[in-house]
Amino acid sequence: MNKDLKEIQEAALAAAEPGKTVHRVLSSGEGRVEVGEESFEPQRVFALAIGKASGAMARAVAEILGDTLNGGLCVAKAGHEEPPPPFETVVGGHPEPDEGSVRAARKAEEFLDRLEDGDLLLVLVSGGASALLGDVAASISLEDLKALNGALLKSGATIGEINTVRKHVSTLKGGGLVRRAAPARMAALLLSDVVGDDPSSIGSGLTAPDPTTLEDVSKILDRYSIEAPESVTDHLAEGRETSKPGDEAFEKLTNLIVGGGRLTATAAAEKARSLGYEPLLLSTYLVGDARDVAGLHAAVVKEVLESANPLSPPCAIVTGGEATVVVRGEGTGGPNQEFALSLAIELEGVKDWAALALDTDGKDGPTGAAGGLVDGTTAARIREGGVDPVEALDENDSYQALEAGDALVHTGPTGTNVNDLRVVLVSDLRA
Repeated sequence: MNKDLKEIQEAALAAAEPGKTVHRVLSSGEGRVEVGEESFEPQRVFALAIGKASGAMARAVAEILGDTLNGGLCVAKAGHEEPPPPFETVVGGHPEPDEGSVRAARKAEEFLDRLEDGDLLLVLVSGGASALLGDVAASISLEDLKALNGALLKSGATIGEINTVRKHVSTLKGGGLVRRAAPARMAALLLSDVVGDDPSSIGSGLTAPDPTTLEDVSKILDRYSIEAPESVTDHLAEGRETSKPGDEAFEKLTNLIVGGGRLTATAAAEKARSLGYEPLLLSTYLVGDARDVAGLHAAVVKEVLESANPLSPPCAIVTGGEATVVVRGEGTGGPNQEFALSLAIELEGVKDWAALALDTDGKDGPTGAAGGLVDGTTAARIREGGVDPVEALDENDSYQALEAGDALVHTGPTGTNVNDLRVVLVSDLRA
């Protein structure tokens, strides 16, 4: 089953290759640019790519448009692909914004200020855009932005809640990019890393009006007992809202989802079927604490083994979404590693199952691993490696535990980012 899971992983990641997603929706010829079902005849064409998949998406745009492309800016993560000219590349920080992120925001603003009426701007947004683009309000320092971002990431807040706060301390997020690009026409190709593929959440809503409010921000900070830096609270107290639905700037905007978590989950399910497992794509909307998500999957495995419900073995349970971690200890790991370790503990000694959990960008939390691959023997192997798996889980030290059990998954940068993928295989007990 471990070998099968690796093949499923490869098929799922290949389905979300950013260049392929762009080629499916973008074409040009005879002075026209086709984006999905829309056709444009612009005077000039520019492209702004932001996110962990920005390099590959920008390269595809350069290939498709050729000399039609008048200029481009790519905001990328260090170590990821950089596109060819006419793109200029700026490297930002992720998962924490850094000086490069602030420089990238400044470059992006200058780039947008060059646009004129009659121009077409293609905006290519992928996961990680929020951190890579440090478009923080002038009154908030980078150090305070880092402190706020770090507190949000450790709190267990959902990505939607985190983005709600980010929008209200930014200049381009929450629809600000669209206002800055006016009067140009804009078409955004969005490679979604958020559950539900809502444009107002992708990249913290760079290309969409913001339905969230300052009141929502206050509730989120209270809910997770987050003490924001003074410069942040002072900025929020000024009462400056983000761009809302109905703003005329959005009349010249087209948003198009080119890929997301369902793309990888469907590809994983199809590959599992080809390998002889009956697949069930349970949901691509799973969110919440990684331990709770693992508990749900463990319950399904037990049900399948006990009663062949909802499927008979051999079968594959596939889910997508975005798990979170409430940081309680001093260890290292990420949501997918914590999920894998939790599942290994809960199903220790149970035979005939194996599971894969990975962040599709290849980097789960602040580690060099993408996730974990575990089965009923993993917890015992972790102990043999000198680590107590339960104590490691209590300390949020899933990386060390899975490393001790030879259960880490390393992919390196994948060039894409479409949320978490989890696949649990249950074998045929009669085999």
